[in-house]
Amino acid sequence: MELTVTVKEIRGHCATYKTGDSFTLKAGYQLVSDTPVCMHGLAALMPYYNALRVSEPAQWGLDGKEDKSKAYIQCPDPFDCTSGGTVIFEISKR
Repeated sequence: MELTVTVKEIRGHCATYKTGDSFTLKAGYQLVSDTPVCMHGLAALMPYYNALRVSEPAQWGLDGKEDKSKAYIQCPDPFDCTSGGTVIFEISKR
């Protein structure tokens, strides 16, 4: 099972991502990406990626309002207090 992580929205300014960027997690431990991966965003994903491989996002309160099959998380950057940006990630299974 693979997870595709796509940048859905950026609030503020992100130095790493632009909307639409994505990377893939294969076999639960192989990160595949053509673009740089932000450690803050990756840290936000770490508690959930294995659970999302084998269960539905609703079990963890991460399901989307429109598409229940996709999960949503955000990086921890408090963009209102920094010059950075909070990134909303959309996670889907393949």
